[in-house]
Amino acid sequence: MAGSLKRKAVVGTQKSQRGSEESPWVKWLLIGVAGLFCGVFLLLPLINVFAQAFAKGLPHYWASLRHPDSLAAMRLTLLVAAISVPLNVVFGLAAAWAIAKFEFKGKALLITLIDLPFSVSPIVAGLIFIVLFGLQGYWGEWLMDRDLRIIFAVPGLALATVFITFPFVARELIPLMQAQGSDQEQAALTLGASGWQTFWHVTLPSVKWGLLYGVILCNARAMGEFGAVSVVSGHITGQTDTLPLRVEKLYHEYQGPAAFAVASLLALLALLTLFLKTYLEWKQHREQAAAQGAPADSGHQDETSHL
Repeated sequence: MAGSLKRKAVVGTQKSQRGSEESPWVKWLLIGVAGLFCGVFLLLPLINVFAQAFAKGLPHYWASLRHPDSLAAMRLTLLVAAISVPLNVVFGLAAAWAIAKFEFKGKALLITLIDLPFSVSPIVAGLIFIVLFGLQGYWGEWLMDRDLRIIFAVPGLALATVFITFPFVARELIPLMQAQGSDQEQAALTLGASGWQTFWHVTLPSVKWGLLYGVILCNARAMGEFGAVSVVSGHITGQTDTLPLRVEKLYHEYQGPAAFAVASLLALLALLTLFLKTYLEWKQHREQAAAQGAPADSGHQDETSHL
């Protein structure tokens, strides 16, 4: 009787496994479609960028990158990223900590505001700053009387970039902090740690990989932002052109190889971002697996020593 039941269970398991498995041709068809899509729409354009960049040889490539206007665009891009990324790190940590660890009125509104740049066109975001800080804007005359320039200057580029990129850090940290809960922080406070000590020694180490992941994505978007920056920059060559704006200007001036040479820097940034993203995900999964396996290993050692 027991053997009969066991055979039926095995047969039922085999049927359920066969019912959930696809035939080989369906599997390979899906893999082929996905590979073809990635090759045509992702890999070929990337290869074309580098092929066009080196179309006139390596000397022309380096000359395009060493052009004074290209160097100015690189410096400005790095400066804008250096301003916007730290600000977004501070805001993302504060917002994620408040949303994940506390209950307060307006919490849903704060979450909605964090997602606002995802739903607003970057062009519209740039126009918002024009309306606020432009010469004909709400504060335009007040700024002009005090000889303060925001639009068509570095502050405007930084403001637009901060607005576009500020969800990235917060959106990486909020689900991570919510999943971890507040038990560790409460235990630290119970043991006499201050709020600042709890943050530095408990909260921050537990979210370090998510924070680094958010910083990488935020930095990549800050350096590659085009729409909002294009509206507030004024396209002043050598002064307010970032790398994406420099690529557009060179292309419109029929300097294709030079435009692709500068674009190759953004492509390298994308590849570096992808590599760092993959590495951080691997590192995080490795630490999680080690943390989950440690208690089981220690328990097994305890049992062995007891025996």
